[in-house]
Amino acid sequence: MRIAIVILVVILILGASASAVHFFWITPPTPFAEPRMVTVERGESFQQVARALKAAGVIRSAAVFRLYGSLTGAARKVKPGDYAFRGGERMPEVMLHLVRGDFVVVTITIPEGLTLHEIAERVGQSGLVCPDDFEREARGGALVRALGLMPFGAEGYLFPATYRLSPRANVNDILFAMLSRFYQVITPKLEEQLFDVGLTTRQMVTMASIVEKEAKAPGERPLIAGVFYNRLRQGIPLQSDPTAEYSLDGDDAPVAVAVRTPSAYNTYVIAGLPPGPIANPGLRSIDAALYPAHTEFLYFVARDDGTHVFSKTLKEHNQAIASVRKLTQHTDGAAKASNERHSE
Repeated sequence: MRIAIVILVVILILGASASAVHFFWITPPTPFAEPRMVTVERGESFQQVARALKAAGVIRSAAVFRLYGSLTGAARKVKPGDYAFRGGERMPEVMLHLVRGDFVVVTITIPEGLTLHEIAERVGQSGLVCPDDFEREARGGALVRALGLMPFGAEGYLFPATYRLSPRANVNDILFAMLSRFYQVITPKLEEQLFDVGLTTRQMVTMASIVEKEAKAPGERPLIAGVFYNRLRQGIPLQSDPTAEYSLDGDDAPVAVAVRTPSAYNTYVIAGLPPGPIANPGLRSIDAALYPAHTEFLYFVARDDGTHVFSKTLKEHNQAIASVRKLTQHTDGAAKASNERHSE
């Protein structure tokens, strides 16, 4: 009789355990009408994570989830971030999200050659922060001052890349991400090369920013940098249109007007490099500024396709300009005639 009772108790316990496992482990919660956010803070204990998931209804039992995390070792692999759960997932699936780091991110892509003002507008479009707040901090905020980037701010140092940011990211978080990427790119090897070209970091970034704005064909970047270095050595003004067009507040002016308008950045009216970068260059332009082509060219003029004609003398340069203009007029005339034929 006693044996029968013991067996019955064991069966009941096993049955209850199986039911519990089925309920807490196999049967997922009902899918949610809207995703529910759960934030895993850096340094937070797995116990706290489990409680937050239980409170949000993502899992049925914090205790069983902790046990699963401990037994599988997954508890030590959880990544911090903001997670959106849709419900209807079993514990292993929930854990997989946490281990893989499938957290919610806001993606911001910064192309090469944007100015600080343009980057602020793009960051503002993400909805994370106000563009005016970003621009103010990037020009003279605490982080910029701590890095010694004054008085010109972070212009040139906001590295072009795609950034995956938390939806809770603030201005300093975004600035830190962009500036950190720049200093990761400037490796000790590149810093050593600065001594060979005889420039400070700011001067190098300034040169790279001009190359970035001038170059359309990637392969021409080192050649364009070589031209500018030749002009600097010979005391010839750089006469770069993008420097004349640069404006701190993003105002645009026609090139013909800009090159005749005095400013601290207009290399038609000042000698040498501008006081600071005119855009935020990518790695290829930074490389070109550090490793310019060895050339005798002093001039270049752009073709319609974005490539350039390079010249050694002013006479050759004037001939190149005339040739490019003639070709442009011929192309425009042919296009106009074609349009007129098709409209008849």
